[in-house]
Amino acid sequence: MTFPPEAPLFPPASRARRQFLQVSAASLAMVGLSAPFPAMAQADLPPLEDYAPEFFTPGEWAFVLAAVARLIPSEGAGPGAIEARVPVFIDRQLDGNFGQASDWYMAGPHQADAAPEFGWQTPLSPAEVYRAAIPVFDDWCRDTLGAPFAGLETEAQDEALTRLEAEEVPLAPEIRDFFKILLANTKEGYFSDPIHGGNHGMAAWVHIGFPGARAHYLDWVGQHNVRYPLGPVSISGERA
Repeated sequence: MTFPPEAPLFPPASRARRQFLQVSAASLAMVGLSAPFPAMAQADLPPLEDYAPEFFTPGEWAFVLAAVARLIPSEGAGPGAIEARVPVFIDRQLDGNFGQASDWYMAGPHQADAAPEFGWQTPLSPAEVYRAAIPVFDDWCRDTLGAPFAGLETEAQDEALTRLEAEEVPLAPEIRDFFKILLANTKEGYFSDPIHGGNHGMAAWVHIGFPGARAHYLDWVGQHNVRYPLGPVSISGERA
């Protein structure tokens, strides 16, 4: 899995959520993932409230649930990150090859304060970045706003994420890109094929009109500005 070096700004509540999703979908609807999981229907996964995280600790899980709920909120048109089970996607990715950076070149030297265009410069894997950054951010939220992130009101959570994105939260250079990784993984989980744990029921694809893994479009090649009437299909063959 890769993420863009310059992630889009965190959308405040006043910004059009639909525009945010449309821009994200343009680049991430067919995102490539590093370690595909065995084919399974999403019906095999338990409801989100019964899901047992494979990577996250209970405290980390509470943070991720709260954070993605503000990055792609449930209010407004279309499903939110919680309805799309984005936390499950992130958990499974961090527990796999992406989280461990197992197929990345991770040998030094590293220059953690290098410009973003120089690529991944931390010696930490994505899983290690999450593990190191979440408690630091929670401590900052507790000291600055009165509670760990998951315990804040939504307005305070939005403020905290905005300040995290603006680099107003003091993070060590090795974890400075935490917000960018979190935002990118949230969008990837929202728009990826459901086989990876997110985009539950292909709800995000239905919302943006993306056909998914359909393999036959000959009847539609010459039909311009005509709404595609067939719902999406996942890699595993599920239909929405």
